[in-house]
Amino acid sequence: MDEARIRQRVAEARRIVVKAGTNVIMRDDGAVALGRLYGLIESVATLKKQGRDVLIVSSGAVGLGAQRLRLEKKPGSLALKQACAAVGQSRLMSVYEEGFEKMGLTTAQVLLTEDDFADKARFSNLSATLEKLFELGVVPILNENDTVSTAELVTPDGAGAKRGFFGDNDRLSALVMSKVKATVLVILSDVDGLYTGNPAHDPLARLIPLVTELTDELARYADGEGIRGRGGMASKLDAARIATRAGGIAVIANGRTPGILDRLFGGEPVGTLFVPAAARK
Repeated sequence: MDEARIRQRVAEARRIVVKAGTNVIMRDDGAVALGRLYGLIESVATLKKQGRDVLIVSSGAVGLGAQRLRLEKKPGSLALKQACAAVGQSRLMSVYEEGFEKMGLTTAQVLLTEDDFADKARFSNLSATLEKLFELGVVPILNENDTVSTAELVTPDGAGAKRGFFGDNDRLSALVMSKVKATVLVILSDVDGLYTGNPAHDPLARLIPLVTELTDELARYADGEGIRGRGGMASKLDAARIATRAGGIAVIANGRTPGILDRLFGGEPVGTLFVPAAARK
C-alpha cells in the first residue's frame, strides 16, 4: 500500500488514540507547556466535532510532580518517582479538564495497571467503561497508575526488574489502541518521526516518511531515551509494531509542532507512518 492511500486512511479514521509524551507536555525548563498542551486540546476538540472518538494516553505526571516539588534533576529512586507521580497526576488532569471544559468537552481519568489487562474480568470492565465513555462523547485520558504500579517506573538496570505489558506509555498506548479497535495510533514526541539516524547527533539523518516493515535495520536507528520521558525511539518502534500487528496504522510525529494533529488528519505528509501488517500482503 502506497503512502497516499495510507494517509487517506488516516484522514478518514473514526477512532484514534493519541499518546502525548513528557517532552510534549513539558517545556525545556521543566514547567508545563500550557500553550502547547492547550493547542493539542483544541485539535482533539476539532476531531471530536468531526464525529471521531479520541482517547489520549498522557505522560507527564512524574515530570510535573518533580517540577512542583522543585527537584533539580530527574528523580532516580522508585519511591521518589512514585511520589512525583502522585503529586503530578492531579496537576496533569487539572490542565486537561480546564482546557477541554473551555471547548465544551468532558474528560475522564483512567489510571491503569498491568492487572487491568491480565485479569479477564477487569479487562472486560475496562473495555465496557471505555466504550460507554465514547458513547457519551467523553475524552478518556489514560496513564499508568505510577503511584502503585512499578512496571513503568523501574530503571532498566533495576535488580530483577522484568518488563511486562507496559514498560512505558508508548507500549501502553499501542496496547490500548489494539483493544479499543482504534484505526490510528499517533505517538507525539519531540522529533518529526523516525530518521535514518539520531538527528540530534547526525546532521545527515533523513526522515523516513513511510515504513512498510519494521526490520532490524530500522530498529538500529533508534538511539537512547528522551530527556525527561522514559520511552525513547526504541519503545516507539515497539509500539508501532504492536499497533500494526493489530491491524492499525501507527504514526510518530512531532507534538511540539503547532497544529500537528490538524495537519495529520487533514492528509498532510507529516511524521512517519507505519503500515498495518495486513496491508503488506
